[in-house]
Amino acid sequence: MRIGRRGRRGFMGLAVGTIVLIVLAACARNGGAGSASTAAGGSGPKLTVAQTSAGRALAGDSGKTLYTFAKDSNGTSACSGGCAATWPPFTVPAGQTVKPGDGVTGSIGTLKRDDGSMQVTYAGHPLYYYAPDAKPGDSTGQGVGGVWFIASPSGQMGGGSGAASGSPEPSASASKSAGYGY
Repeated sequence: MRIGRRGRRGFMGLAVGTIVLIVLAACARNGGAGSASTAAGGSGPKLTVAQTSAGRALAGDSGKTLYTFAKDSNGTSACSGGCAATWPPFTVPAGQTVKPGDGVTGSIGTLKRDDGSMQVTYAGHPLYYYAPDAKPGDSTGQGVGGVWFIASPSGQMGGGSGAASGSPEPSASASKSAGYGY
């Protein structure tokens, strides 16, 4: 059976279309890795300042409140295992930088955790989320165990600036002992 000129063009169009679909599917499966916005640094995690019930605090890319741990020292995280399950570290892929949002004036960096992940730091303090915080603006981890505090935009340990009570004292709901206050 012989295929005419029209048949060959139709077949070629179908073959090219199939190849394009396969390439697009592969890119989508990889989360768009290598796309122009990623390669140009167009989309990366952002550190912002948010208002919480405990005062102004740093917030991660999700808009959720970030915290510092008083037992961290010399730019090293002292929270791992069960602690890190309750207080997930704010991490980024190796080599990626965090962009400062409005009001973020301190130094942003990273440290390498024991598991090899890169944890974001602010003014030298490793940053964490608090798993029970359900939505942006929640600050239920403030003061837990007397060692967990919302990450202050000023970079000072001990709570946010402009706290509702005027001090970084733990709120009644945050003084529960189940917060891994190591």
